[in-house]
Amino acid sequence: MSKDAVQTAQAAAHPEAATSPADAGDAGYSKDLKHRHVNMIAIGGAIGTGLFLGAGGRLHDAGPALALAYLVCGVFAFFVVRALGELVLYRPSSGSFVSYAREFLGEKGAYVAGWMYFLNWSTTGIADITAIALYTHYWSPFTPVPQWVLALIALAVVLAVNLISVKIFGEMEFWFAIVKVATLVAFMLVGVFLLATRHEVDGRTPGPHVITAHGGVLPHGVMPVVLVMQGVIFAYAALELVGVAAGETAEPERVVPRAVNSIMWRVGLFYVGSVVLLALLLPGSLYSAGESPFVTVLSKIGVRGAGDVMNLVVLTAAMSSLNSGLYSTGRILRSMAMAGSAPRFTRVMSRSQVPYGGILLTCAVCVLGVVLNYLMPGQAFEIVLNVASLGIISTWVIIMVCHLVFVRRARAGLVTRPAFRLPGSPVTEIVTVVFLLVCLGMMGNDPEVGRKTLLLIPVLAALLVAGWFAVRRRVAQHVDDELSELTR
Repeated sequence: MSKDAVQTAQAAAHPEAATSPADAGDAGYSKDLKHRHVNMIAIGGAIGTGLFLGAGGRLHDAGPALALAYLVCGVFAFFVVRALGELVLYRPSSGSFVSYAREFLGEKGAYVAGWMYFLNWSTTGIADITAIALYTHYWSPFTPVPQWVLALIALAVVLAVNLISVKIFGEMEFWFAIVKVATLVAFMLVGVFLLATRHEVDGRTPGPHVITAHGGVLPHGVMPVVLVMQGVIFAYAALELVGVAAGETAEPERVVPRAVNSIMWRVGLFYVGSVVLLALLLPGSLYSAGESPFVTVLSKIGVRGAGDVMNLVVLTAAMSSLNSGLYSTGRILRSMAMAGSAPRFTRVMSRSQVPYGGILLTCAVCVLGVVLNYLMPGQAFEIVLNVASLGIISTWVIIMVCHLVFVRRARAGLVTRPAFRLPGSPVTEIVTVVFLLVCLGMMGNDPEVGRKTLLLIPVLAALLVAGWFAVRRRVAQHVDDELSELTR
């Protein structure tokens, strides 16, 4: 009988005693993350280079309807985080959704969830160090320095921060988020001022007529808006960090609901609000993928140094993402290693209660990114970004499937749902999963990169199957050991 079956049978026989199973990977962590840390980690996950840099190219392709794309994807991102928040309150775990996948989908589910998440963050880490190197080249003193050297320096700095303690990580993320939020608020105040005073921007008076005079909300039709959805979803990647961080805070039942609920209005204010402002100030055709849309606007009104300031902010966002990636994969890999599905060395903790084994493994993959920056400096960013999108979509789908099983067991009386719940279950989960899979399929409409990315799916599936056969005996031994403890 499987571990899952034993737990279900025991809970059914004694529902009054049904408790959430402990995760061995949760032992040994400090509880040093405070409310302000978790709150800012949630903000940092919602605001990144996808807005500061990526919105320019998307505005050019999709027009003002990009705001609607951000809103729709933001709603589904909120559903994912809300479902994860409910699972966190049911049982806080640094293993987060991998730990929940183990409980509700079995060891194979946890194995797939963990390694796809590792794929997401390790490739995102490569994209981040590539971006940091590119942004640093913006300043002339760094131009002569090879791109791979700058990438290596960035990786070394963030690695050192992660290895010291979780408190230092939390402080770093707190201030990174402060920089991003302050920049957005400052720009939005400038944008509102320009609208209110009807101050000309590039010889045009801002307002709704800027949209209507240049093709309306859908200047290029519906299809470009549909095609940018996948990129918009990636812009929201890292929201699930709230679930991982909850395992290292002393009061998850108080901190998590506030952090999760605040995500929705932040998405509305920062993403949708800023894109609407950008569309009211300049036609979409004037924005480009190679320049931050905020720099485009500020340069048009004669603000000197706008490029330098925004480049620093985008650099901060990339450092924040790399910092978060090393943090989260270290915890996820430790949870997997304790169950036998990741290398044994990734379960090792330092004296400062940091799972440095998993962090170093992720860092090793990022070092491959340094090599990629040496061999293909012009293509490194685009290559890894599309691979990372496969990881984040699979992660979100697994979170929603876990929640579906959780709710089903709650209705059977096997577990107890907390008061903080995902509304509309099971319809919400099903619609979200369908939406994510449709976005994945739409990548096939991009012949340059999207289709090649989809061709990686069978390759990844084959690697996952091969890996499972390599670790299944160790996983089975771990399950047998736990069953022995349960039946004593």
